[in-house]
Order: sequence, then structure tokens, then C-alpha cells
Amino acid sequence: QVRLVESGGGLVQPGGSLRLSCAASAASGTIFSLNTMGWYRQAPGKQRELVASIITGGDTHYADSAKGRFTISRDYAKNAVSLQMNSLKPGDTAVYFCNAAISTRVADTEVWGQGTLVTVSS
Repeated sequence: QVRLVESGGGLVQPGGSLRLSCAASAASGTIFSLNTMGWYRQAPGKQRELVASIITGGDTHYADSAKGRFTISRDYAKNAVSLQMNSLKPGDTAVYFCNAAISTRVADTEVWGQGTLVTVSS
């Protein structure tokens, strides 16, 4: 079983910055590889939406609302992905979820983290 754990959420004023981190872990002996990883967000009453994603090799994709403000990166050695968020706006307030496409010797699957709350308010 592979788990994703997010951290870095919190309360920040408009124009401020936050850095979210997500690390994948598994039981000893479990062999897996991470394919596409990404960050999604969901506000109350709204659909979950993709914010940014990154594939093996480093190619990235951003939602229009995130372009120029957010940067996604990954640390292959640590099986981790981060989202640097700058110039935050109240509209960025949401629960942010880490997502990863994982391959094992048994099957390919998609895993979600538990979510971390980001609140942008003055």
C-alpha cells in the first residue's frame, strides 16, 4: 500500500506565499514507481480541479489560474512533489490534494493524499 502525505497548508494573507509538499511512502519490500504527480484543489460546493501536474522527465502543466504564480517540482530521490504558491488570492482558498499515478508489479493505480487546507484571507 502506497500513501501520500501532504503538508504546508495554513492561513496566509493575500499576496503571500506558501509551499506545499507531498511525500509518497510504502511498506518495506513494496516496489513501486511514480508516474505523473499533481496537485488538485477543492473548495466547498465546487468540483475538484487540477492545479498543476508534472510527469517523469519534468514536463509540467498548469491551470490558467495558476500560471505565473505557482510552480510544481518533484524530488525523485525522496518520492516527493512540491507546489510553490506565490501571489496568493482569496480565490485560491481550498483543500489541496496531492495525487500520483503509481505503478507496481501487481497493477497501476491512482493514489490521493488526505488533503491540506489553504486559506487566503486578510
